Amino acid sequence: MNTEYEYNHWLSASLVCGIDEAGRGPLAGPVVAAAVVFPRWFTPEESNLKKLNDSKKLSSGVREALAPAIKASSLYWAVAEIQPDVIDSINIFQATMLAMNRAVEALGVMPEQLLVDGNRFNPHLPIPYDTIIKGDSKVFSIAAASVLAKTRRDEIMKECSVSWPEYGFDRHFGYATRAHVDAIIKYGRCPLHRNSFRLKELGEK
Repeated sequence: MNTEYEYNHWLSASLVCGIDEAGRGPLAGPVVAAAVVFPRWFTPEESNLKKLNDSKKLSSGVREALAPAIKASSLYWAVAEIQPDVIDSINIFQATMLAMNRAVEALGVMPEQLLVDGNRFNPHLPIPYDTIIKGDSKVFSIAAASVLAKTRRDEIMKECSVSWPEYGFDRHFGYATRAHVDAIIKYGRCPLHRNSFRLKELGEK
């Protein structure tokens, strides 16, 4: 992966921000978004980020090694979390948009260009943006954001597994595995679950 997308924007802007999220699909836990700004003309070859890619294509060990390197190499980075009760009240799409915007707002600086994973974005700030389908496997700063979002969300779910060990959040991280669905059927939902996400196994429509 290279910084081609960033380079094209660096020709006219200094602060180019990659944005991605983790946790749109699970049955439990927050949706987490991250925003990352690298220095202008940054080159991955000169850093410890040569393995950077879409977080879903990386092992947990590689992600955990990359996360501090991303933070050290970036000019600015931030992470934002939207909790299950908010997801239930505004829906997962709006919650994802909110998380992405809050991550940008938490940077402490106004980027000049946003590069957003996916095909839709509802900006809160008057900043130009590009949406890029599969951006986490194409755009360096988006891939970095995907790693920060994923590692933070995994950390949260591991912490929550201490309070609710019966659900196995430290193994499936809230996704709809057979073991997780069986645990919900057996124990019901806990406060970490998204009540707006229905399960046909429970006869919900």
